[in-house]
Amino acid sequence: MNYENIYRRQKVFISVVVILFITVIIKIFYSEFIGYKKINKLANELWNRELPITADRGLILDRNGKVLAGNITTTSLVIIPKQVKDKEDVALKLSKILNVSYDEMYKHVSKKTSIERVHPEGRGLSYTIADEINNLNLDGVYLLKESKRYYPYKNVLSHVLGYVGIDNQGLSGIESYYDNYLKGTDGSIKYISDGKGYKLNKSESYEKPYNGFNVSLTIDLDLQLAIENELDIAISKYNPENALIVAMDPSNGEILAMASRPSFDSNNYKNYDVETINRNLPIWKTYEPGSTFKIITYASAIEENVIDIFNDTFYDTGKVKVAGATLHCWKHEGHGLQTYLEVLQNSCNPGFVSIGQKLGKDTLMKYINDFGFGQKTGIDLNGEENGIMFKKEKMGEVELATTAFGQGISVTPIQQVKAVSAVINGGNLYTPYIVKGILDPSINEMVYKNDKKLEKKVISDKTSELTRYALETVVAYGTGHNAYLENYRVGGKTGTAQKVNNGIYMQGNYILSFIGFMPADNPKIVVYVAIDHPKNTIQYGGTVAAPIAKNVFKSAAKILNIKKSKDSLPKEYSWLDEKYYIVPDAVGKTIKEAKSLLKDFEIKYVGTGDTIIKQSPKPNTMSKEKGTVVLYLN
Repeated sequence: MNYENIYRRQKVFISVVVILFITVIIKIFYSEFIGYKKINKLANELWNRELPITADRGLILDRNGKVLAGNITTTSLVIIPKQVKDKEDVALKLSKILNVSYDEMYKHVSKKTSIERVHPEGRGLSYTIADEINNLNLDGVYLLKESKRYYPYKNVLSHVLGYVGIDNQGLSGIESYYDNYLKGTDGSIKYISDGKGYKLNKSESYEKPYNGFNVSLTIDLDLQLAIENELDIAISKYNPENALIVAMDPSNGEILAMASRPSFDSNNYKNYDVETINRNLPIWKTYEPGSTFKIITYASAIEENVIDIFNDTFYDTGKVKVAGATLHCWKHEGHGLQTYLEVLQNSCNPGFVSIGQKLGKDTLMKYINDFGFGQKTGIDLNGEENGIMFKKEKMGEVELATTAFGQGISVTPIQQVKAVSAVINGGNLYTPYIVKGILDPSINEMVYKNDKKLEKKVISDKTSELTRYALETVVAYGTGHNAYLENYRVGGKTGTAQKVNNGIYMQGNYILSFIGFMPADNPKIVVYVAIDHPKNTIQYGGTVAAPIAKNVFKSAAKILNIKKSKDSLPKEYSWLDEKYYIVPDAVGKTIKEAKSLLKDFEIKYVGTGDTIIKQSPKPNTMSKEKGTVVLYLN
């Protein structure tokens, strides 16, 4: 017997055992003290399972608490592949219910993953389909509550509200801009499974979802519905390429209403093209403003004392030559001799060329910049454009002349609303905003409040007051007379801007607009209307846009509780206009005296006797010619 070989083998064996023992010790030491966290994490991932529960997005509300964007509860399908016993049978049954191919469903049930969400076919299931799946009682197949965004007013305010994707993420509008506040925090149901994914009879834990914050807008739903209706009528009547209306409170920058056409149903945004759903025209669309821009030139000239609107005059021949270029007025034969107040009333281009020349390019461009043109307004919405202005160093005599009456430059509707608001509110330039505040629904308290933001003082109170009066005369006596609203003080300006394509003005293709405000002495609302290339109508802003603005003002007077005024300027009627007259005071008069006073109206008597004790409409308000006045007798 070779003891030496035996001894050698024993040494090798013992060495191997010792090495293995040391290796085990090192492994245990590493697992317990060094790699514990990593190993524990991997083990937990293997044992622990989570079934997601989506949080509700916060509500979007109008200024009065009416829900503009809410949620509905739906069901989603989730599969745990390792728990599915008969994958072929489950795939076949689910494919029939969800109306998808067997192969597609088999991929879901056999996927090498802990939890498989069936997307998109298994999202937002109807109650009927959810019941069908639930009644099958399939192992590894789960139905979970899911929140789905719902817009009760469909197309109303769609570009402002935006829309959300299938995973409840904001993709445009308020939904995107304030997504971090709205989206909330998802919850889950947690349970323990074995290494093969089978559920163990251990306790489950429920992690509560936390719903998002509510967002309160400055929008007034009633006014929004009114402007949506006006746009629908305009589309039906004129078939324009697009149309828009914006209404803002000039005293603080709050957007009261905003809409454009074409619009879309936020519930079904996938049914529309990308341009329709992503272009919020009031903040995105840029174009030559036309004569509405004259308000800026006019206010600047008054502020700089280069014109006396009552006493200084201008003689209009219908055209003016500037550096070899001939610029025309819309009235080809001209307006003749005018005061500068009449230049505004008549929207006379040559008259505004003279105002621009009096100001000079340095001064005019200073005011244009001060009023915020050529830069974003800062409104809390995505997709805003800058517009295009002439660079001062490249601005010649012709560019100065055309800029003065709103041609050759490019602006957005919201820039015009912001600037005109400053003109009429005392000269204060405010940043427009559309969110009033963020509310925590769990405690019903506001966690963030938006407020007016004053950027600068652009013109004086005196200039603002004088410009308001001048714009009121435009509506009473000038091109804006179709926006005149009896018993109310309305000011404003029309615009007729020829469109440009590849640097060439298009024939017969205009954007017709009107921007106005009421009451003229203390404005509560500014309204801007723009109709792009209306068909089968006279191409003037005063003909198309001004009447739409008038209807918006009618609605606003009721909704915003704007009182009637006895101080409104009397309208200068044409033979086409429906005439209104001030109703005389017949109270205390006899029937004979009342008939003489009310000769322009139809009279209806209530009661008996010869003395009037009450009348309707009230005295000193305006009513249609041949309208009915009810007299109550004693």
